[in-house]
Amino acid sequence: MKTDVLIIGAGAAGLMCAITAGQRGRRVLVLDHANRPGKKILMSGGGRCNFTNLGVTPAQYLSANPHFAKSALARYTPADFIALVEKHRIAYHEKELGQLFCDDSSKQIVRMLLDECADAGVRVETGCAVERVRHGEAGFAVSTPRGEVHAEALVVASGGLSIPSMGATGFGYELARQFGHAVRPTRAGLVPLTLSGKHQEHYADLAGVALPAEARCGRQAFRAGLLFTHRGVSGPAILQISSYWQPGAELRLDLLPDRDAADWLPAQRAARPAVELKTVLADVLPKRLAQRLCELDFGNRPMRQYREAELAAIGARLNDWLLVASGTEGYRTAEVTLGGVDTDGLSSSTMQSKLVPGLYFVGEVVDVTGWLGGYNFQWAWASGRAAGQVA
Repeated sequence: MKTDVLIIGAGAAGLMCAITAGQRGRRVLVLDHANRPGKKILMSGGGRCNFTNLGVTPAQYLSANPHFAKSALARYTPADFIALVEKHRIAYHEKELGQLFCDDSSKQIVRMLLDECADAGVRVETGCAVERVRHGEAGFAVSTPRGEVHAEALVVASGGLSIPSMGATGFGYELARQFGHAVRPTRAGLVPLTLSGKHQEHYADLAGVALPAEARCGRQAFRAGLLFTHRGVSGPAILQISSYWQPGAELRLDLLPDRDAADWLPAQRAARPAVELKTVLADVLPKRLAQRLCELDFGNRPMRQYREAELAAIGARLNDWLLVASGTEGYRTAEVTLGGVDTDGLSSSTMQSKLVPGLYFVGEVVDVTGWLGGYNFQWAWASGRAAGQVA
């Protein structure tokens, strides 16, 4: 079979690329080894798909080259994708921090993309793995169980290693290396962190306890929800900081981000001298956490039995609590894969390989990773669009 553009991967980036190329009159075929298109879209946002973020700028993306994402993001903005959503009359809402979700179901986003593909004459075939790719003067020859496909342009939109239970593999990285591209080291991103030894023993039975907090690692900080789990910590603040944390790095938490606890606790001593410390802390922290911190570190006496300097020191610790993480939950639960195809080998305006004409890499397979909150979908739409305009 012959086609103009062959896209490997029927996820967000691949489908957007297919729509864009199809609208230019190109013959487009999309292949995916999974049994249905858009599987990651379907599960995202708790089934409601956090499809973009109103506050997208290049600053919310991690890459060895922080400038690489600028071109594609500037040329396909959240407003552009919102216009597509509104064209299909999909109701949506802003949840928080600019995050946009479907009112109903993420199935609507997949349906929208497939309808756009159909209108543009794009063929989407699922349950079809790619076995081998060759490149010659006439373009690309791709072997599949259903026969060989010949294409002028090949777009790799196969995603990263995150959530292997949904079919994620390292195929895109292998293909990149086959054609001479460097692949930057990969690791799990937007992922819960684990504790070990006495650190895990101390907090494992707090699983389910949640509170607002600020998580810090180096110069990066995120203020959002923190959740204790049986194996460590999770919640949006932890998922965000996990992309910046590496083994050995210090993770610091502000458990009372709305107050200066070093001033507040001595003031509580003056106002409530007979009240126990754990009771005072339980006014501003989950009760079980307040109790555990007192058991482990602070003791528990009536406030008047603490010196003012002692309470100031306890307060300072609550605002700057060192948590020793031992690792992450890995790709099994990670929302994204950090690292990937080195951007030095790609054009930032077209996503085309600088080494092999007609070869493109888009979406998560590339070394561009966004924050939690719709940023990775916007990168998928923008990078897919950039390749689809020229492939």
